[in-house]
Amino acid sequence: MNFSDKILHWYGLNKRELPWRNTVNPYNIWLSEIMLQQTRVAQGTPYYLKFIENFPTINDLAATSEEKILKLWQGLGYYSRARNLHATAKMVVNIYNGEFPNTYKELLKLKGVGDYTASAIASISFKLPEPVVDGNVYRVLSRYFGVDLAINSTEGIKYFKKLAREVMNVEQIRDYNQGIMEFGAIQCVPRNPNCEICPLKDSCIALKDNKVDSLPVKIKNTKVKKRYFNYLVIIDSDFKTVLQQRTGKGIWQNLYEFPLLETPNDTKVEEQDICSLLNSMSIDTDLLKIYQYNKDKITHKLSHQHLYTTFWIVNVNKEIANGISLSEISRFPVPVLIAEFIKKFKI
Repeated sequence: MNFSDKILHWYGLNKRELPWRNTVNPYNIWLSEIMLQQTRVAQGTPYYLKFIENFPTINDLAATSEEKILKLWQGLGYYSRARNLHATAKMVVNIYNGEFPNTYKELLKLKGVGDYTASAIASISFKLPEPVVDGNVYRVLSRYFGVDLAINSTEGIKYFKKLAREVMNVEQIRDYNQGIMEFGAIQCVPRNPNCEICPLKDSCIALKDNKVDSLPVKIKNTKVKKRYFNYLVIIDSDFKTVLQQRTGKGIWQNLYEFPLLETPNDTKVEEQDICSLLNSMSIDTDLLKIYQYNKDKITHKLSHQHLYTTFWIVNVNKEIANGISLSEISRFPVPVLIAEFIKKFKI
């Protein structure tokens, strides 16, 4: 058997039963692929089922509010995916009359759909001969063929796409593409793969050359930025608080959070800093009580940023104009960092 035949044979024996594998409906395939970007299957599956339950069709998803989508997405991270999800749903409904485009080139026009996702939908839903290349596929191909080109370099991306096209099984493209991704996910894993039971071991160059642990090659160019957050949990006499929606192009766009004081370094926030922010919000600072909720900063790690966060409880004497009842706060879409605080603080 050649490479693709071995992948197909292995997939037939080992594939997992996943909810999106019971259909070739492009809506389901697209939804699952967007959710599984930078997300493990075990984490993404409950979200997929929740979205299908709430939005059975692309029309249902397009018709809902972004706020509801963000709330259902809460905890999955990389929230631009959720915003793109909504934008694409509207595109499909308004431009394509509710039917997903059935060519690779048209699929690429959808918001948040790149080469990998377009190839996955084209091959699985429409049986088009388009090879998928994700992190799992990079790993399998680089190890099996002994390729040490960096997978995140321009040259590497082009090379692996060409190689993937050369070795794919055109006649069984649906199962082959899912098979090679599955193979990388549960057999040719990043660390400590069990090469002794691998059906490709007799012809794997990385195994022969003792390079399994060093492939694939990836250029490390990510610089992590440290940020220092101070959240003010303002509570008035009627047990109302303040949430603000994040805007702009930074992290957590359109999610809600408590009023934020960000400092350029690890310096302690003083009461006068808090009062200054409250005054800018037209909140009366007479007879207020302030205390630091967490003694040690909470470290929240994002892909390119580490957030060091302190929550401050600020009790104010007068009623907050347009305040939000503490009992209603859980209905707003918030970052995981805020959601975990709300849970612990028992708001």
